[in-house]
Amino acid sequence: MALSMRTLSARTAAPRGFSGRRVAAVSNGSRVTMKAGNWLPGSDAPAWLPDDLPGNYGFDPLSLGKEPASLKRFTESEVIHGRWAMLGVAGSLAVELLGYGNWYDAPLWAVNGGKATWFGIEVPFDLNALLAFEFVAMAAAEGQRGDAGGVVYPGGAFDPLGFAKDSSKSGELKLKEIKNGRLAMVAFLGFVAQHAATGKGPIAAWASTWPTLGAPTLPPTASPSPSSKCTLPDTSCVD
Repeated sequence: MALSMRTLSARTAAPRGFSGRRVAAVSNGSRVTMKAGNWLPGSDAPAWLPDDLPGNYGFDPLSLGKEPASLKRFTESEVIHGRWAMLGVAGSLAVELLGYGNWYDAPLWAVNGGKATWFGIEVPFDLNALLAFEFVAMAAAEGQRGDAGGVVYPGGAFDPLGFAKDSSKSGELKLKEIKNGRLAMVAFLGFVAQHAATGKGPIAAWASTWPTLGAPTLPPTASPSPSSKCTLPDTSCVD
């Protein structure tokens, strides 16, 4: 037993030179890289989802991104929808916090008649003018994006603040953006479900729930014994 243990330790020991010095291990040229975990533990990640895709957790149960063209289109759509959702969540919370109504009542002027408002300021345009302006602005932006090769991330004319200049941080910023975008999409879905259930916006629903959640639980008030001549809440009386 002792002989076998010595043999095993000799085999697993770090290689040494003839002079007794340690010799560096020989590399086979391979590298170990870290990647995000899989959304379903124990399952195999789809081979068509590249490892360098921001926020790739192997989620494609319906194989929607198996075709490269479809994967590119869905990736762009997710980023753009995430950005709209982040703007929508921030706007919904800000308007309600400032006391200008909630996100659900904001567009009712187009149905019931009236004028649109922006943080309490009346917008001097009717619905048709606003739709025309939005159509032209979105078409121009998408046209420029298409001319640039369908870019989604900052670069060139779409990088006025220079976020893409530091390539070492671009991967981190892309991952943060897609994570926050996904969270915002789920959050706004929660806003919709919450209003359907309670008829309130997120801030009003939180404010109505907070006193219930934050109210301390007080112990029950002790009642006097039948033989006592004291009456509550007379604290000066001694039984």
